[in-house]
Amino acid sequence: MPKAVVCRELGPPERLRLEQLASQPLREGQVRIAIRAAGINFPDILMAAGEYQLKPELPFTPGVEAAGDVVEMDGAVRGVALGEKVIVRMRYGAYAEEAVVAPTQLTPLPGNFDYAEGATFLAAHGTAYHALVDRGQLQAGEVLLVHGAGGGVGLAAVEIGKLLGATVIAAASSEQKLSVAQARGADHLVLYSREPFRDAVKRITGGRGADVVFDPVGGEIFENSLRCIAWGARLLVIGFTGGIGLARTNLVLIKGASVLGVRAGEAARKNPALAEARMQALLQWAEAGRVRPNISHRLPLAEYAQAMRLLIERKAIGRVALIMH
Repeated sequence: MPKAVVCRELGPPERLRLEQLASQPLREGQVRIAIRAAGINFPDILMAAGEYQLKPELPFTPGVEAAGDVVEMDGAVRGVALGEKVIVRMRYGAYAEEAVVAPTQLTPLPGNFDYAEGATFLAAHGTAYHALVDRGQLQAGEVLLVHGAGGGVGLAAVEIGKLLGATVIAAASSEQKLSVAQARGADHLVLYSREPFRDAVKRITGGRGADVVFDPVGGEIFENSLRCIAWGARLLVIGFTGGIGLARTNLVLIKGASVLGVRAGEAARKNPALAEARMQALLQWAEAGRVRPNISHRLPLAEYAQAMRLLIERKAIGRVALIMH
């Protein structure tokens, strides 16, 4: 029987349990995937704690993205081949050795990616793409400030920002994280502990400020970002790992700024055409070697709690993957 991480009571990662579960029978139009790797994301942690906007019924298995092989499919399925290597997009359920999904949840694994890279690609890079292209409408020549630039979604924003022709300022909490951001294309590096980032942004831009702010952190980061933006700036709210930020509306007004919420998954569900354009662009960049997840840790499935703790304690640089075998 396949193993899966199961949440039977809400709380920290240590309350989850690794269990053996009976294989789920296939229904019409479904595909069975042997999962080889799963990505760790902050929504997994929040969902297991009962603090995310999506609250599955207990018990459930966390995990929004995985990669593996097609091992079985219903006879009505078309466009999918047995043995095909795929990326699996889920709302939850990825921390498992197998999953039963619809073909629409599958994307071909880029030929130059391994399973772990496939399992850590679309959530972060899809969010960054939706934020910068669909919501922020980042233009070549603009200045992009990326907070949390050592995290998975932050590094994805650095990569995509450079591909779009922006000048990228990467801000992070350690020299090691900034070194990786620089290798991914960042033009300027800001260490939070060395200099107030709002002063650094003003210095780098000659007092003009950033045109687009990519903020997965929130809290005081969001509040201080309002003090280093250019006229007409767009502040992209990706998440709140550092707490809920408060907007000083006078600063938004004075700068003619826009504060934009970013929910890549919900946007895809409401506008499939937008999601398809995003997917095609990301896959083309991946196949061309222009984007790739940075995976700092690969852990076996049994070490799921340690893997989740790496994100909670800010010890990951880029992404963390669970390896099934």
